[in-house]
Amino acid sequence: MGRASPLFLVLLGLGVFFATYNLVTLVIHHQRRERRAELPGVDPVTRMPDELRRTEGSRRPFHVVSITTCVLHAFLMWCQGYVVLNRPWAFVQWLEKATIKEEYILMAEPDHVFVRPLPNLAREDYPAGFPFFYIKPAEHSQIIRKFFPKEKGPVTNIDPIGNSPVIIKKSKLEKIAPTWMNISLKMKEDPETDKAFGWVLEMYAYAIASALHGVQHILRKDFMIQPPWDLKLDNTFIIHFTYGCDYTLKGELTYGKIGEWRFDKRSFLHGPPPRNLSLPPPGVPESVGLVPLDQREKREEEGEGGEEEKVDMDKVTLVKMVNEATANIPNWDDGR
Repeated sequence: MGRASPLFLVLLGLGVFFATYNLVTLVIHHQRRERRAELPGVDPVTRMPDELRRTEGSRRPFHVVSITTCVLHAFLMWCQGYVVLNRPWAFVQWLEKATIKEEYILMAEPDHVFVRPLPNLAREDYPAGFPFFYIKPAEHSQIIRKFFPKEKGPVTNIDPIGNSPVIIKKSKLEKIAPTWMNISLKMKEDPETDKAFGWVLEMYAYAIASALHGVQHILRKDFMIQPPWDLKLDNTFIIHFTYGCDYTLKGELTYGKIGEWRFDKRSFLHGPPPRNLSLPPPGVPESVGLVPLDQREKREEEGEGGEEEKVDMDKVTLVKMVNEATANIPNWDDGR
């Protein structure tokens, strides 16, 4: 019954504006999707809404029960500038400190937004992960072999994933996490590996650590999309807004060049975004912009997809979802 098991959602934040407003957006939209799930087990990310409570007089309409973890040595973290090394170390500490009743854990990030209720995509001992196009173990086999010896099997045993989004049994993650941390540190200390993998080094470390423990993931392309490269929502569960979205006023992508219209989370590193961000111009893909009204009306008239599709018809842009989240938070513009 692994697919019906509830999940414990865990994500990491650095405690800065950049991470906080991302988290707020994720939480607001998770709660909305949960309310839409009428059938038991449709949205089993139970501990997240259960642990969020509206606090009187608070700027945010909830508080998040959190565990503070220690950062790695200052030299490692700031002199080398790779703050992501904190992630596996934080998971090791969290698994030691936290009381987790659920059997499965969903590892997500603050820049994930739920667009559909998320079922448990894992199957018993097989976790579910998202295949990243830029994680290519076979193309780096020489480097990989420094950390994944031949006796452990072919390099193709290593999944093209990172740790997020992943749904995994707690018992599996407890074994993988210390190995993930140690391999991340060894990779960072190795100049060749550090240069080859750069910012995604820790993602490779998670994939290798999983393979070392004989854990292979079910690869789910529908787990999430990443605009502006993914154009359609289709049946995805999560929007990951890691890339900047830059367009002309005609809806033409100008990636790498600041557009006449843009949404980039990095624009708000030092403070939260204002309410009522401008919506994208016509012609922008539905992963960033609204599904055109005439298309929605046509699909509704034709009765495509039944009740579940009608819920999904409220497909909104990433930016509109941010606006909806900030609109639900008292005193957002006050900066308190």
